[in-house]
Amino acid sequence: MNYKHLIFALIIGGVVSCDKDKNEPLPEENSGPKLIFRMKMDPNQERLDGFGNPATIPAGHAAQTPDFNSISAHYIELAPSAYTQVGDGEVIYHGAETTEGGDNAVIFDKLKKVAHGETVFSKPLSQITPGNYNWARVSVTYQNYDVDFRANGYDLKGTIASFVGFNTYITSHKVKTKTVNVNANKLQGYWAWETPAIGSFYPATVVQGQAPGTTVPNPLAQSSPIPTGSCLVTGGFETPFTVTGNESEDIIIDLSFSVNNSFEWSDAAGNDIYEPLDGDTVVDMGLRGLIPIVVQ
Repeated sequence: MNYKHLIFALIIGGVVSCDKDKNEPLPEENSGPKLIFRMKMDPNQERLDGFGNPATIPAGHAAQTPDFNSISAHYIELAPSAYTQVGDGEVIYHGAETTEGGDNAVIFDKLKKVAHGETVFSKPLSQITPGNYNWARVSVTYQNYDVDFRANGYDLKGTIASFVGFNTYITSHKVKTKTVNVNANKLQGYWAWETPAIGSFYPATVVQGQAPGTTVPNPLAQSSPIPTGSCLVTGGFETPFTVTGNESEDIIIDLSFSVNNSFEWSDAAGNDIYEPLDGDTVVDMGLRGLIPIVVQ
């Protein structure tokens, strides 16, 4: 590895080893009509800030829309009103947690990793309290996506495993072709980056780092704030979602997340190209909004 390649590794994080990844499904019931949640990533959906307002890219920064491979959720809640506090609504799903790594944390091995359009969780409608729901809250815990970057004159594509949950206990996780062994808790913002091989000069490399911040859009920040350090993205239904208790068919809700320029960096050269070797640093990897859409 030459000097610039070493500097690139130091900018992003530390080199890690390879092993096998795990992916256990969420527990689901199979009787009667269900409420089904699908994860969708929309590159054209409005880009929002942490308060749910339209957000532009700040001066001196640049951003791109990542190409998603998979995503995971740890918590799904439906809220009747803007004043329903976190946990006081209808909690549809709350994933497994552990203190194995010290403080309470999400168990990464038990998260279901899904691609665009796939079902992340379903629950019998008979187990959901009848009523009108205006808001959805979803805690996104893990994202895996590809981003473009330039290094040593090469235009390349790297893969990022981004952990945005409040705290995650990770034994190991696969980035793209390699696996990172962690065996510890990681707070929101931890990530690992796999860069591809460049000809015969530079081998594929996996490095780790910690993002300084994560945008979590919550248009209800004034009436029902979310816990600090969580990735509990909040979004409103276009019209109230109603559960009568007499449903005879499945209902699908698409959880549509804005990934519009969600990978943001400080742009040293001002050329809108991510160049980590030339002073560009990651600023934000947070999703940029949620719209829950009742499909049927």
